[in-house]
Amino acid sequence: MRSPVVKSCCVLFLILFLSRHYSVSATKKTLNPKKPCKRFILYYHDILFGGNDVANATSAAATNATKLGNTAFGKLVVFDDPMTKDQHLLSHPVARAQGFYFYDMKTTYNAWFAYTLVFNSSDYKGTLNIMGADMMSEKTRDLSIVGGTGDFFMTRGIVTFQTDTQEGTKYFRLKMDIKLYECY
Repeated sequence: MRSPVVKSCCVLFLILFLSRHYSVSATKKTLNPKKPCKRFILYYHDILFGGNDVANATSAAATNATKLGNTAFGKLVVFDDPMTKDQHLLSHPVARAQGFYFYDMKTTYNAWFAYTLVFNSSDYKGTLNIMGADMMSEKTRDLSIVGGTGDFFMTRGIVTFQTDTQEGTKYFRLKMDIKLYECY
């Protein structure tokens, strides 16, 4: 005959095992890449500071490029860029992109981004956190949306970059197709 302590331990173990099993299966979610729970397009406008355009610049190089290779390898750029619903730089911004990118490849232009989209409009309030490699030679590039706050609480997804226009090294505009797959 088993002691009451052994019986209690067995019952407790069974309860813990079953609660763990059911909590995991109850929260498992299937994601469909063709059906995001929220999707919208924004345009990212970056104007690199050139030494005499303080009023218009939205980004600045925090470090100079190294002399390793023919690219901007090692250059770090910090930005506070406007995000608009259309391609026009002077349109009312619906968010700000605040963060940095740095050039991280010696043989070709490639950048790594880490930034937060800060929304404070009638449409959305909150943030989206985005990070990943921008393989500039590709027509489209996917970066990860790794979280958010406010209307985007704990969200995850993908943002697809497409270079919309570029004017030398001073200005570029990215079309950002934002697809959220976990929305709460």
